[in-house]
Amino acid sequence: MPISVSASTLKSWLHDGREIALLDVREHGQYGESHLFYATSLPYSRLELEIARLVPRKQARVVVYDGGEGGSAGVAERARLRLEALGYTQVAILEGGTRAWRGAGYQLFAGVNLPSKTFGELAEHVYRTPRITARQLAQKQAEGAPLVLLDGRPVSEFGKMNIPGAICCPNGELAYRIRNLAPDESTPIVINCAGRTRSIIGAQTLINLGVPNPIYALENGTQGWYLADLPLEHGGTRRYADDSGGQSLQTQARALAARFDVPYVDAPTVRTWFQDVGRSLFLCDVRTPEEFKAGSLQGAQHTPGGQLMQASDQYVGVRGARLVLFDSDGVRAPVVASWLRQMGHDACVLAGGLNSGLALDVEASPPAPALASISVPELARRLQRQDVAVVDLRPGMRYRAAHIPGARWSIRPNLARDLVAEPRQIVLVADEAELAQWASLELPQAPLLLEGGMGAWQQAAMPVESSPDRPSDEACIDYLFFVHDRHDGNKEAARQYLAWETGLVPLLDERELAAFRLPPAAD
Repeated sequence: MPISVSASTLKSWLHDGREIALLDVREHGQYGESHLFYATSLPYSRLELEIARLVPRKQARVVVYDGGEGGSAGVAERARLRLEALGYTQVAILEGGTRAWRGAGYQLFAGVNLPSKTFGELAEHVYRTPRITARQLAQKQAEGAPLVLLDGRPVSEFGKMNIPGAICCPNGELAYRIRNLAPDESTPIVINCAGRTRSIIGAQTLINLGVPNPIYALENGTQGWYLADLPLEHGGTRRYADDSGGQSLQTQARALAARFDVPYVDAPTVRTWFQDVGRSLFLCDVRTPEEFKAGSLQGAQHTPGGQLMQASDQYVGVRGARLVLFDSDGVRAPVVASWLRQMGHDACVLAGGLNSGLALDVEASPPAPALASISVPELARRLQRQDVAVVDLRPGMRYRAAHIPGARWSIRPNLARDLVAEPRQIVLVADEAELAQWASLELPQAPLLLEGGMGAWQQAAMPVESSPDRPSDEACIDYLFFVHDRHDGNKEAARQYLAWETGLVPLLDERELAAFRLPPAAD
């Protein structure tokens, strides 16, 4: 495999039917501003922490890229060398990065979770998913009309903002819980999210299952509600009950799986696949976080079903891999797999699910290099003597909110440059010790690691300071302002986001569109 490939070669690889992992190794904010359609975001700052999960097979064909500014000293080259040191055998760099890709006439995209969001727009067109506007919904609520409003996002997102009266039920849970949440088959059901995709997919999931209720997607989700000058709630905790699950739609779920050619495979077959050095395998537990924490199959990754559909690139970094989904009820996995098959993934369902007896010896993440630590009291004393330099590696926005007085902010790609003239002993602060340990490879001398990180410093009632404008927006390469501003009272950002979402499909070329496997559009 060559060390570098041209844009035209990479384009052909992306559509040749073989497995490929396309990794954007810039930080998340840079990725979100402009990236390739099939790219997985794997920031260099998190490379070793996430690579085993996203690309489990070390023989997989991997292409990494950056913006093309750094040449041999760029982050893509550094990532290539790190991956090879970790044992990956087929790693190449996109020559010239995103600049060369655009220069070759190929499209770059802003935002995140592009394949999933584009698929949602295509699905609405194909299925003609019924919709309801924010004003129409508000009127029905004001009239006291019977309806069930379900928010298809995860509980954590629901807590940020929700429409009054909504119940949080992530899309992956809908088929399993809908009959308890809406027991009357005549009651209208409205599914919403923050924007469009999960509203559409959630509503269409119930329609595809044959749920007889009138079902609607809320047009433009919470953003549409906000743009209609309707009040949102914040800090909401209303969600499905833990005991609301049921198997009443199991027959419909199996029928849905058959409709979209979802195979059911047994544990011995999956074990054989796992030994195949020519294909990557992802074992996906689509149940809730609480269920996964209580016990799962050895070797499984937690991939909550709604998010696996919405953000598949955050869980699966290999295009063309085998995805084996399982649950404990025979409802959730086949429903999620039916959507993944339409998205173009090779998805199947593990027969027997949690009770299949399957266990896979998945390779763990590589051990991080050890660092000597420093306690909070010792750091405080040395700060008084001014013989240490504190470097905060937490996300830029967390640094802005609160950091140790005198600490500077940095991030792994820039760490060596930022500290080139620093003669003092370096102390790293991080939310995850492993992140700082891997970042230490960028420095000529081993730094110290603050025990317990910023949490320990604050728990000890030590002083902190904030800096609303530092690091600058430009320096915050880990933060995607484009996505977050729409939820912070910025109506223009919300309008721009919705326009971006509805404008995705025309940006795709014929080969990208052909990779989806949706049925023909309804007349």
